[in-house]
Amino acid sequence: MFLTLLQISLPADSTSAESVEKTLSVWELVTSGGVGGMLIMAVLAVLSVITVYIFVERLGAIKRANQMDANFMNNIRDHVTSGKIDAARALCQSVDNPAARMIGKGISRIGKPLKDISSAIENTGKLEVSRLESNLATMATIAGAAPMIGFLGTVIGMILAFHEMAAAGGQIDIEMLAEGIYTAMTTTVAGLAVGIIAYLGYNVLVARVDKTVHRMETKATEFLDLLNEPA
Repeated sequence: MFLTLLQISLPADSTSAESVEKTLSVWELVTSGGVGGMLIMAVLAVLSVITVYIFVERLGAIKRANQMDANFMNNIRDHVTSGKIDAARALCQSVDNPAARMIGKGISRIGKPLKDISSAIENTGKLEVSRLESNLATMATIAGAAPMIGFLGTVIGMILAFHEMAAAGGQIDIEMLAEGIYTAMTTTVAGLAVGIIAYLGYNVLVARVDKTVHRMETKATEFLDLLNEPA
């Protein structure tokens, strides 16, 4: 008769604490940084609103600046060659367009030396370009400042986290330190997000302004060539 020794391995205590995954909402991340963190996030929120407003407003202004009747220059040519200067000036005034205002300024100088006409058109063009580039410098500033503001919030949050650890008697609490770090990093993420949006929006607007300026120069050159044509 053989005796068999049975070894029964007992499972681990089922009452042991189970790991619970912690989740945080966006609002909890924003408010967990204290008054300083909330202030930084509020500043970044304002900058993001300004960025979106400038982008939408400038995009619409640039789009309107590019709207011109395809026959505009042909009509100007007909009026100028037939001596109808007043009609040509009235046509330019009826069109809300930078190129039309440039040509209108040139028409108002007809009869003076071509150099004076060219200078008048060039000065008007500079004013129009300045209007097109309105608030673009603000977007460029936000693109550079937003990440730094976010990093400032992170530094402040880290200082507060280490201060709390020091106030706790110098005992290193990994959970406290980790919580302080991810709370502080929230402002950096927000700052980078605002900065990236502002940077991309700025470059899109600059590219569109450059195309508009090129079209303005083309129209101005076409008008000056018209004046140089032999009678």
